[in-house]
Amino acid sequence: MEAAELRVGFVGAGRMAGGLARGLQRSGQVPAGSIVVGAPSDRNLPAWREWGCRTTHCNLEVLQESTVVILATKPHVLPAVLQEIRPAVGPHHLIVSLVAGVTLQTLQRLLPNGTKVLRLMPNLPCVVQAGAMVFARGGGAGDEEATLLKNLLSSCGLCEEVPESYIDIHTGLSGSGVAYVYLFAEALAEGAVKMGMPGALASRIAAQTLLGAAKMMLETGEHPAKLRGDICTPGGTTIHALHQLEKGALRATVMNAVEAATNRARSLAED
Repeated sequence: MEAAELRVGFVGAGRMAGGLARGLQRSGQVPAGSIVVGAPSDRNLPAWREWGCRTTHCNLEVLQESTVVILATKPHVLPAVLQEIRPAVGPHHLIVSLVAGVTLQTLQRLLPNGTKVLRLMPNLPCVVQAGAMVFARGGGAGDEEATLLKNLLSSCGLCEEVPESYIDIHTGLSGSGVAYVYLFAEALAEGAVKMGMPGALASRIAAQTLLGAAKMMLETGEHPAKLRGDICTPGGTTIHALHQLEKGALRATVMNAVEAATNRARSLAED
């Protein structure tokens, strides 16, 4: 099925669902009129209406109006939602779950036998078509469904198929990692403010510095250690600054943060 023929439905209207929907719209992959979203209250729906999407309070209506159904509820709500929509799930549906901590095994147990189901973990920059997403396929999903999802979401950023065991790691690395980067950007800018630069200018330069560094990593394929070493000159400013970061245990602290977020994501599946 071509992306232009897709009708995409969201069960849940939170920030991550909205980010994906906006990414799909802005890229031209799926027009707003082909997107429907269901939520139990009106709290988040006005924004979706402003984007031109259809809205409903009935999850079954989302199933009736969609071929690709994206589950974006809170983890504790999902079992009841799946019980509600189960009778409406058919062989023409592709079910994609964004729900943290809910495994493919659980999804397949709660959905009809043979349901084409994929588990996806995006991050918030999908809204500006610069996200990082990974997905894993369930037993009912084949190459066609995996290719369809990857092609559809490539408009929102990097999209890679991985073993399911990597999804919680991706949460610690990239889902939560966006917040680590924002914290680092804030610290960069505040350092410049301390030294006398206006805050707004410092924030813009910090953001562009991160963007440029990321682009060099992606385009050159070089290991970050190599790129970092290329900037350091003997006795120069950068090596003096890096020494301070090493004294502050930046590397170990970031690794600990990824580990903590990954372990928390794993524990959600056990709750």
